[in-house]
Amino acid sequence: MVAVTSLDLVHANLTSPPVLAFVLGAVAATARSDVRLPAAASSLLSTYLLLAIGLKGGKELAAASVGDLAWPLVAALAIGAVSPLVVFAALRWRNRFSVVDSGGIAAHYGSVSAVTFTAAAGFVATAGHAAEGFLPALLAIMEIPGIVVPLVLVAYLGGRSTMRAAVGEVLLGRSIVLLAGGVLIGLLGGASGYEQVAPLFDAPFKGILTLFLLDLGALAGMHLKSIRQAGPYLIGLALVAPPVFGFVGVAAGAAAGLSIGGAATLGAMAASASYIAAPAAVSIALPEANPAYSLTAALAITFPFNLLIGIPLYLEMARLLA
Repeated sequence: MVAVTSLDLVHANLTSPPVLAFVLGAVAATARSDVRLPAAASSLLSTYLLLAIGLKGGKELAAASVGDLAWPLVAALAIGAVSPLVVFAALRWRNRFSVVDSGGIAAHYGSVSAVTFTAAAGFVATAGHAAEGFLPALLAIMEIPGIVVPLVLVAYLGGRSTMRAAVGEVLLGRSIVLLAGGVLIGLLGGASGYEQVAPLFDAPFKGILTLFLLDLGALAGMHLKSIRQAGPYLIGLALVAPPVFGFVGVAAGAAAGLSIGGAATLGAMAASASYIAAPAAVSIALPEANPAYSLTAALAITFPFNLLIGIPLYLEMARLLA
């Protein structure tokens, strides 16, 4: 029965319009067909998605009790701080990657993919296990230690003095400002305030996500040629890390009292790798880090894995743990 359920979940995910749009973009880019959106359009779509996630999270946060938030908050902070350390240690094993490149890649895996979160939240809701509404707040909170911890580690090991700029980039970066700002607006406005903008941020959300994933699919397809440069060890890490961190996130979410959908979504957040917030911070703090390594691993390997296979897997994990 479990195997049939798992296959049904995978099939539902693979045939959803956002996932199919991502595949279309990747295939088109591989075939040298230009389907990428203009930079301004892509920026507008990402702004919409991040602000919408924050607004919805803030609205739900206003209705949540301190007791509901306490342990999930602890779990999110722990995952955000520990996961980049694990990735950094794995990359430094036998000196396979330099300290700088290890820190850059670890920052991408410590940071959270807002698009993976959005896809996971939508998927678990469609499967009848809607996640707690305050999870977008946890997303913004996880982002900070996820990026700062590996950069601090590199600064400590290399005697650098650029951490103030890196921390400032994280806190004032576009992703954090839009997510945290959206949460604050939703928190102050509450349900009544959100109703005023719901026609813009509710119904159109999945359609805009589909357009954004088409563009990301094309970007991922363009990075596929860098997989050979990344090497088999990094490729293996990019494939092994998501289910491992995903299980940790699901288990932590379940232990913190989250619902099945909430635990599965936290697992997807823990399993994800950032390709929006982290690159900006890393480019300032570690300008000599090779971006081909981190973007190939995060965008061309880990993101498709989570989108196609990981999200249904984390929901099944949450069901089993429940």
